[in-house]
Amino acid sequence: MIYYRPILKNAPFRKADFVSMQYKWGVKDTLENEYNSVDGKYQYVNSRDSLISKKVFLKNDDILYLHSKANEIGLWNFPDTIGVKSAKSMSIPRYDITFNYKEKSKHVVIYGDFDGNPKLLDAAMQMRKVIEETLNQAEKRSGK
Repeated sequence: MIYYRPILKNAPFRKADFVSMQYKWGVKDTLENEYNSVDGKYQYVNSRDSLISKKVFLKNDDILYLHSKANEIGLWNFPDTIGVKSAKSMSIPRYDITFNYKEKSKHVVIYGDFDGNPKLLDAAMQMRKVIEETLNQAEKRSGK
């Protein structure tokens, strides 16, 4: 463990420097579903096509979990865009993830129809799932 301490201490994205996280998703150009950890704004279209808006705040444990999963999955090494915007992608889900730290940010756009490296798409979808599960748990905790 002592061997890794300098590596972790000098990591480009450190949990101690975490500022905020934004996550948006949807189809076409309008990403009507979104979450912003700064103000807790969480809005999404439910299964009945109703727009739900609420305040949901992440706990410190949630942020630590997201940060550690991003490290584990390799979010910091993802390209800025996974897939390309095309006429076909206008009907395919798109995910927009941003992690903001004191000195830098990581922003990734994922197109669900990405047909490149399947391991990259799998890792990106895994990160999306981690974020969505964490938001769902935070929403349940808020009880609103």
